[in-house]
Amino acid sequence: MIVKFLGTGTSTGVPEIGCQCEVCTSKDKRDRRLRASVLIDVDGVRLLIDCGPDFRQQIMPEEFKQINGVLLTHEHYDHVGGIDDLRPFCKFADVDIYANDMTLSALKNRMPYSFAEHKYPGVPTFLLHKVDAGKPFSVNGVEILPVQVMHLKLPILGYRIHGFAYLTDVKTIPEQEYENLRGLDVLVINALRIEEHMSHLSLSEALEIVARIKPKKAYFIHMSHHMGLHEEVQKALPENVFLSYDGLEVKL
Repeated sequence: MIVKFLGTGTSTGVPEIGCQCEVCTSKDKRDRRLRASVLIDVDGVRLLIDCGPDFRQQIMPEEFKQINGVLLTHEHYDHVGGIDDLRPFCKFADVDIYANDMTLSALKNRMPYSFAEHKYPGVPTFLLHKVDAGKPFSVNGVEILPVQVMHLKLPILGYRIHGFAYLTDVKTIPEQEYENLRGLDVLVINALRIEEHMSHLSLSEALEIVARIKPKKAYFIHMSHHMGLHEEVQKALPENVFLSYDGLEVKL
C-alpha cells in the first residue's frame, strides 16, 4: 500500500488568504498546505479519501488512470468541493463514491445535474454507495472498514484499510470504535492547532489519542497556520509521530 498525502491543511488552507504570520510566509514547502485528502494505491486499486476544492491542482501531477473508489468522510465543502473535477475520470467508468447517507444526500442536492433523469452531455456520472460505520465493504477486492467519529455533534466516517486508518475532523471517538483501531501500522488523524478547538482535536488531544491507539506510526493532518512551523513542531513530537505535508508518500 502506498499512501500519498495530496493535502494536509484545514478548510482555509495554508497560507491563509491575507495572513502574514510566520507560517503563512514561510519558505518551507512543508508549511504550504492544500485541503486534506489522500490518494491510496493498494496493489493497483486506487482509492481517494475526500475530494476537496483543491483536487484539480492536487491530481494534475499524478498519472491519469482510473480511481476505483472515492471514500468521503462527510459533506463539508473542504472535503467534497472538488467532486465535479472527477469528471475526466468518468472516461474510464462511472466513478464509485462511498459515504454515509447524509453525505450522499448532500451531494445530490449540490450536484443535481449529475443525478437528473436526462443528463446534460458531459456531466460527471457517479455510482453512489451508502456505507455505515462498523460494516465492512470492498472495492475491487480491497476490504474497507468505516469507523464512526464525532466532528463535534456531527457523526462522520473514518476508514480503515488493512493496517492503515484515516480519521479527519475528529473531536471525539466513540468508545466502541477504539476496538476497530487496534493493531495499526499507520494512523492518520487531524490535529488542527496548539490551542483547543470546539470541533477539532488540538495537538495535545491528538497525541493523547495516538498514545491510546498505539499505532506503529502516526501522521497529523488538517492543520491550520496556528499549528506553527513544521520544522519546529516536529522536533517536539514523539519519535513515531509526524506532521504530514503535501506530497508525502508513506509505504506500508
